[in-house]
Amino acid sequence: MSYKITYFNATALAEPIRFLLSYLNIDFEDYRFEREQWPALKPTMPFGKVPIVEIDGKVLNQSTAITRYLSKKAGLAGSDDWESMLIDIAVDNIHDLRQAIGLYAYDPNEESKEAKYAPLVNETVPFYMDKFEKIVEENNGYFVNGKLSWADLFFVAILDYLNFMVKIDLLEGRPKLKALKEQVLEIPQIKAWVAKRPAAQP
Repeated sequence: MSYKITYFNATALAEPIRFLLSYLNIDFEDYRFEREQWPALKPTMPFGKVPIVEIDGKVLNQSTAITRYLSKKAGLAGSDDWESMLIDIAVDNIHDLRQAIGLYAYDPNEESKEAKYAPLVNETVPFYMDKFEKIVEENNGYFVNGKLSWADLFFVAILDYLNFMVKIDLLEGRPKLKALKEQVLEIPQIKAWVAKRPAAQP
């Protein structure tokens, strides 16, 4: 099967897909475009958004659905329906934090953007990150049931992007999450991908 990812020259929402394909030892075409190319490309996308993945020429959107599909192939989607749900909940909680940060980072109005920053870093971010730290602590170093799942890969894959948007180190003072990041980045396939991936903004 052939795999092609189309996304900006960034990590962000495409990186969990790249992590999982790498974990699966699947070769993929990593097509990246610059922001000035986006207006011309946007109308060609199924719902005007990226990333998209082409599998044997079939165009797929919705990055979380794609990562969930790949995680099943990788054996990282849960051993039963209950565990799968817990993993989905963990990923959705991470998405909630991402969206809260995104509301600040992508606000085009400088005045309202500035007003959002203090509540974001003083309230919203600690609320989520402290809960994540506690969850990982209670689950022996992972998000769900004390073993590696795609929630762990997803978190580490988008972490640089979250840090970039919020302009702080989200792992500061959170040793369990820091250890999880280090563990994921030591997985041989992930380590090899990170070493060879193109330099790009998060």
